[in-house]
Amino acid sequence: MQGSLRRIITGVVFFVITVLIAAAGYVVAGWSVLDAFYMVVITVFGVGFGEVRPVNTPELKVFTMLVIISGTSSAVYAVGGFIQMVTEGEIKQILQRNHMSQTIKALEDHVIICGFGRMGQILAKKLTDAQVKFVVIDHNDDRIEQAESQGYLVYLGNATDDTVLHKAGINTARALATVLPDDAANVFITLTARELNPKLLILSRGELPSTEKKLRLAGANQVVLPASISALRMAHMITHPATLDFFSQGDDRNTLNELLGQMDIQMDELAITQKSGMIGATIGDIETRGRGTMIIVALRRADGTTITHPGQMIVLSEGDAVIVMGHRGDIPQVMRSLVVRRKMRYRGSPRIWN
Repeated sequence: MQGSLRRIITGVVFFVITVLIAAAGYVVAGWSVLDAFYMVVITVFGVGFGEVRPVNTPELKVFTMLVIISGTSSAVYAVGGFIQMVTEGEIKQILQRNHMSQTIKALEDHVIICGFGRMGQILAKKLTDAQVKFVVIDHNDDRIEQAESQGYLVYLGNATDDTVLHKAGINTARALATVLPDDAANVFITLTARELNPKLLILSRGELPSTEKKLRLAGANQVVLPASISALRMAHMITHPATLDFFSQGDDRNTLNELLGQMDIQMDELAITQKSGMIGATIGDIETRGRGTMIIVALRRADGTTITHPGQMIVLSEGDAVIVMGHRGDIPQVMRSLVVRRKMRYRGSPRIWN
């Protein structure tokens, strides 16, 4: 792009110099200033009009030929630079879009964000900080450019369209968040996404409380009502100011998980998959092997239902997730131990969980 711009500037400067020198030459030959410039213009651009005055001397003929060559060359050079700049920009955009499309097509276990308004921007930043792969869908050119300038994977289109969701990789995505300010659009996107991927985790935004039921019927796993959340927070500010100040102190401590992190405690989840080797184990088995290093907070079943304070005899199935809380560093170690020991149990070890 810089090379083509330099080429345009060089061509324009050379063309202006050529016009000035050519006009000066005709003035020296005895022509008026207006006639001289007129002669230069019709000569350089090959208009075909007759000469203002006869070019009847060898010197004047040679000078005119040089004006034609010089003026035409500089004009062509400048126009070529402009065409190069335009085509380079278009080709670059095409290549970037093709590369982005290929990158999106290869994504797996990613998140799709429908809408890049205020909520979409905050969500994208948080996912970036957590190093979670995601794709932004929006039909607004300016918002897509803004997302692209921040290095996000984007797709320009309407998320209510099946084709757009397919292009964003909904078949291989793990979650979809529709955060548009339009409840009807969010309901339609939720319904469409659930039909395209029954196993997808769908988070939907609702402006009106009455929309929550519609979103859940459409297939949303979780519904976020910004107005209700804001009202609850304001109510807590009034009724529990000290508690809220404790959880909100400092710029980086405005969520419970971040506050726990300050205490060197973290919340995590243990996914029950075929690879984990924990299918068929019980909550009690995990607690026994944990040896007090973690607390089981909840169990999320594969169908999306959540059981708080699950009983020890509950059996784990594929697709479940055990939500645990413990000291930072101990949880990964305990999880690895559980996976290894569970695999050993399948090999015939009779006293694995003791």
